[in-house]
Amino acid sequence: MDDESRYKALVQRIKIFCDERDWSQFHDPKNLAISLQLEAAEVLELFQWTKDNQAKPGHEEDMADELADVMYWLIMLANHYNIDITDALDKKMDKNEAKYPVEKAKGNAAKYTELWS
Repeated sequence: MDDESRYKALVQRIKIFCDERDWSQFHDPKNLAISLQLEAAEVLELFQWTKDNQAKPGHEEDMADELADVMYWLIMLANHYNIDITDALDKKMDKNEAKYPVEKAKGNAAKYTELWS
């Protein structure tokens, strides 16, 4: 299965999951965005109190689960607004490549507005 088909199948699986549980009534944009943020915070929690900038050892499955939760809510929010998130990311990468040309940005963590000044 190619990436596009896999993505569409995943979106359909999420829709069915929610429909079977009658959860769409709870999935307004605000709550979707809150859920996305909360799950992203759970990713951060895996780094809390570490000293070496690495996630807590032995929590690889937790990291996979939390990243999957972030993707779930991202897909739900994108679907609410009829956004093809893969297409949106592709277009955003075009913008990023224009804002951060290799010759100015390589090895430099400055924001694009600083690169052009």
